[in-house]
Amino acid sequence: MSGLRVYSTSVTGSREIKSQQSEVTRILDGKRIQYELVDISQDNALRDEMRALAGNPKATPPQIVNGDQYCGDYELFVEAVEQNTLQEFLKLA
Repeated sequence: MSGLRVYSTSVTGSREIKSQQSEVTRILDGKRIQYELVDISQDNALRDEMRALAGNPKATPPQIVNGDQYCGDYELFVEAVEQNTLQEFLKLA
């Protein structure tokens, strides 16, 4: 597994999750950072993979991973954007 991946779901009743997912992808797209969107609603194994990488059996999307290194969740992503440390957060620097 290589490259930046954003774990998301296309099936959720949570407006918060939908909003967080779209903000993450909007920011990455705006900064022209390439990533793969992984839809965990398509396969339970993907959800389990996301949770294992996050180290949290209850982790919810969006979760961000670079290769096999866990970067963080939405809150940590936003914090990195605000502190101008996104490259480091995404393990790209």
